[in-house]
Amino acid sequence: MTLQQQIVGNAMQMAVCTLNPGQTVYCEAGKFLFKTANVSMETRLGGPGTRNAGGAGGQQGGGMGGLLRQAMGTAMQVGQRALAGESLAFQYFTASGGEGTVGFAGVLPGEMRALELDGSRAWFAEKDAFVAAEETVQFGIAFAGGRQGMSGGEGFILEKFTGHGTVVIAGAGNFIDLNPADFGGRIEVDTGCIVAFEEGIQYGVQRIGGLNRQGIMNAVFGGEGLSLATLEGNGRVILQSMTIEGLANALKKAQGGDKQGPTGGLFSPHVG
Repeated sequence: MTLQQQIVGNAMQMAVCTLNPGQTVYCEAGKFLFKTANVSMETRLGGPGTRNAGGAGGQQGGGMGGLLRQAMGTAMQVGQRALAGESLAFQYFTASGGEGTVGFAGVLPGEMRALELDGSRAWFAEKDAFVAAEETVQFGIAFAGGRQGMSGGEGFILEKFTGHGTVVIAGAGNFIDLNPADFGGRIEVDTGCIVAFEEGIQYGVQRIGGLNRQGIMNAVFGGEGLSLATLEGNGRVILQSMTIEGLANALKKAQGGDKQGPTGGLFSPHVG
């Protein structure tokens, strides 16, 4: 069953989902807004297809061995999300006795986007982009690799979505859709501006300039630090106009606590 959803609002959008009887959608803890009375809510540590110990239904066969494998799989999922700084639990919503409605939102002023997965390509998204998805969509954590992790900032830990169905993501500011193939096969992006990209896009990190006068000027005064993210290939890329660090610095400045100084670059304290 295709998830019926409507994204409403402007500066702070919401996803309003209509569930058929028996249809289930799940969200990251903290993204739920409202639901109708005939939609049940269940919190689980495991991803789609699992139940917590003692939960109703969905248990794998195999007696104690099956329960042990299920518990170990859930523990691995929770461990991955803990390392990535993600929420440890998901909330599941199922309609019964007729159609039900449930609403979700992100945590920052900005846009939302519904992505349709057909099983042929995965999607990768920035940490905290995930809002909600059908139960047929699998949520996982992907690591961009050691080299990117040391220098890539926000881009190191990625959310990964596979399977079939609808997944709703959110970001900050406004979105723009690009395909690197339309720009010579490669675009270079502030690491904090990446929202999501399709499988097949190659993600990397590059140093801004060399160890020369202009490279030092870029790093110290350019506002980007030492690195930019690179996205190469043929596929869909979604970027956002606002970065979390930029928003945090603007709020600090408005409160009279701006410590960024005149450089706005390498010597600017990271806001996390």
